[in-house]
Amino acid sequence: MKLNYKIIFHFLGLLLLFNGGFMLLSALVSLIYKDGVTFQIFLAGIITLLVGVVSMVFTRRHKKEINKREGYIVVSFGWVIMSLSGTLPYVLTESIPSFTNAFFETMSGYTTTGASILNDIEAVPKGILFWRSLTHWIGGMGIIVLAIAILPLLGIGGMQLFAAEAPGPSADKLHPRITDTAKRLWLIYFGYTAAETLLLSVAGMSFFDAINHSLCTLSTGGFSTKNASIAYWNGQPLIQYIIILFMFLAGTNFVLSYFAFKGKIQKVIHDEEFKLYFKFIAIFTIIAAVIIYFRADISKSSIVHPMVWGEAESAFRHGLFQVLSVITTTGFVTADYTLWTPFLVVLFFGLMFLGGSAGSTSGGVKVVRHLILIKNSFLEFKRTLHPNAIIPVRYNNKAINRFIVFNVLAFFILYMLSFIIGALVFSMFEINFKSAIGLAASTLGNVGPALGDFGPVNNYAALPPLAQWWACFLMLIGRLELFTVLILFTPFFWRNR
Repeated sequence: MKLNYKIIFHFLGLLLLFNGGFMLLSALVSLIYKDGVTFQIFLAGIITLLVGVVSMVFTRRHKKEINKREGYIVVSFGWVIMSLSGTLPYVLTESIPSFTNAFFETMSGYTTTGASILNDIEAVPKGILFWRSLTHWIGGMGIIVLAIAILPLLGIGGMQLFAAEAPGPSADKLHPRITDTAKRLWLIYFGYTAAETLLLSVAGMSFFDAINHSLCTLSTGGFSTKNASIAYWNGQPLIQYIIILFMFLAGTNFVLSYFAFKGKIQKVIHDEEFKLYFKFIAIFTIIAAVIIYFRADISKSSIVHPMVWGEAESAFRHGLFQVLSVITTTGFVTADYTLWTPFLVVLFFGLMFLGGSAGSTSGGVKVVRHLILIKNSFLEFKRTLHPNAIIPVRYNNKAINRFIVFNVLAFFILYMLSFIIGALVFSMFEINFKSAIGLAASTLGNVGPALGDFGPVNNYAALPPLAQWWACFLMLIGRLELFTVLILFTPFFWRNR
């Protein structure tokens, strides 16, 4: 079957319309704060909108069905096209004059990685900072899910797109129609963002800082409007606890949030992935807090205002914040955790491979995959003793299809291979071992802060241009869960049958 190129370009044009609209919103913010770059951001939005309109007009006559191959192409190229167009506000305002740097910042935004090349964030115009945060928010729930919500207007079914974009081994549907599912997910996403903005404003953040950090928290992104990230508010613990709460929510399956709002609390409590996610956070927080309290010198690792409510509370807060930030791949920092003893450095490095829940905005491997891997590994012992017995892996008291188990195993192997190859390529640019493995784990897992020269209190400005492009590729395949992008590199994908 030949590819329907018209529908592919039609979708890409639609995505550019979304992007251009959000740029115009950023131009409005720029106008309100009179930062001097309103026209440039407005021009970027108009250019993006025009390209999107032209693409949609020339492809308006197309078949109304999209198959799985076309879905994968739209998702993968959609993220690239969005990132390419997303560089315009940076380049036209000369906030980031280098195209390579601008593309890196934009890809980091859409993939919710949060790695930045900006040396002085606070000197950047407010309209650009808002656009930077918006790239996180757009990418957080998935550009394609946003497009699916309006597909009825085009008379197109979007199940193929949702399958390629779904953030986990399977996509829980809240409603039989996929468009209604997308709408409900976005409603929850928007509601959480608005709630966090309100709470942060009441807690003492300026409204501009509050809305930017809310956009970046719910998307588990990590961009901040301050050079010191969340450490800027180390003297205001309440602000950090609010961000902790919403990082936790952003790292959970949004379907569970929907069930909670519908009063189906039992479905949340008994969900195996949620229980393991909560246990991981609790166990690693206790370990981190105890070691910070007895072994680490918080005053050296914190950027500003090390302790406010006492040493025990400070150790607990910093430990909880950083554990959640790394597990959910948000990437905010309250301190330089690489100074918290070698054991904690290794621990946080390991947490980069954990990830949040499937169906969340987090990156990484995802908790449900670890759960299936662990269960299947233990069952191998039983299968060894009873080779003729049929012992399926169970999840939430239901037997899992063996093809899903094979998919999870293949994903994990491919993920680790991508990490090893990623680190090897970084080392080719004369990046030291610690920094190379940190970069590979962080970009592939969409975490943000890495290790070594690219740790929590550093940025990615020192990364060579070619290494930045490699990092962008790792961010993209990590955000789209490997298969969606890597399948495009297989010969059989492009064969017409």
